[in-house]
Amino acid sequence: MAEAIRSSSTPDEAQRAGAGDTRGKRERARFGPRDPARERETRRLLARYHRAGDRGARDEVVERFIPLARSLAARYSRSREPLEDLVQVACVGLVKAVDRFDLDRELTFATFAVPTILGELRRHFRDTGWDLHVPRGLQERALKVDQASQELSKRMGRSPTPKDIAEHTGLDLEDVIEALDARNVASETMSLDQPAAGQDEGAITDVVGAEDERFDLIDHTATIEPILRALPERERRILHMRFAHDMTQAEIAEQIGVSQMQVSRLLRRSIARLSAVSDNSQVTSGLPPGA
Repeated sequence: MAEAIRSSSTPDEAQRAGAGDTRGKRERARFGPRDPARERETRRLLARYHRAGDRGARDEVVERFIPLARSLAARYSRSREPLEDLVQVACVGLVKAVDRFDLDRELTFATFAVPTILGELRRHFRDTGWDLHVPRGLQERALKVDQASQELSKRMGRSPTPKDIAEHTGLDLEDVIEALDARNVASETMSLDQPAAGQDEGAITDVVGAEDERFDLIDHTATIEPILRALPERERRILHMRFAHDMTQAEIAEQIGVSQMQVSRLLRRSIARLSAVSDNSQVTSGLPPGA
């Protein structure tokens, strides 16, 4: 089966076969009800597989419809994914179609296989084609917009506008713009570990990163907070206004209703108490005072 996948047609042939929706429909019709003899043979092989467990019949059906899988994969050949990788994904969808086909339904195999294969391709792009996490609905809309853009570009001979795409797909203009933005953002991401532009060595993280000096405040806060609990509420409030809000002594005096001289005295006394409590704590813990 793997050899048949590689040799069934060249990438150029597959690309021409799936150049557009019209050609894709003709390719599907070639395997559908317009060829009843082929369909009867396909159903006979499927019956052998599903009812008798003949895996050789399963492989034969897969090999027969590999050109269909190639033509559907070629619709997405202008993406960043190599065509042969897309063909492999389409063949996975083809195998699933063979395994899930219900012989009791009045449905040709090709009619059932096409949406199954396309669903596998869309799932592949949804799961692996995005560098950022994007909601599934937006991913599927972006894929639809991307396909419409390719079709309109060939038809119009120029890049279509968002309004052109909205009219072609039936989507709201705002939804088209959101899908285009999502695709652009996802395609412009880069790893922080890659070399920085214009640098002989070193990654982007070495250039954009910087040490945050406020990390020292964490240690200071952890040290001071238990010591502050030893002070009266009014003195803690004065210290907070002075050192957290950078208020002057006059502003603090007006705020709490005392004179500026009293504020100055309270500040000196509070700082002395903090120093004494800090030294006592260090002695208790075995550290020398002032360490």
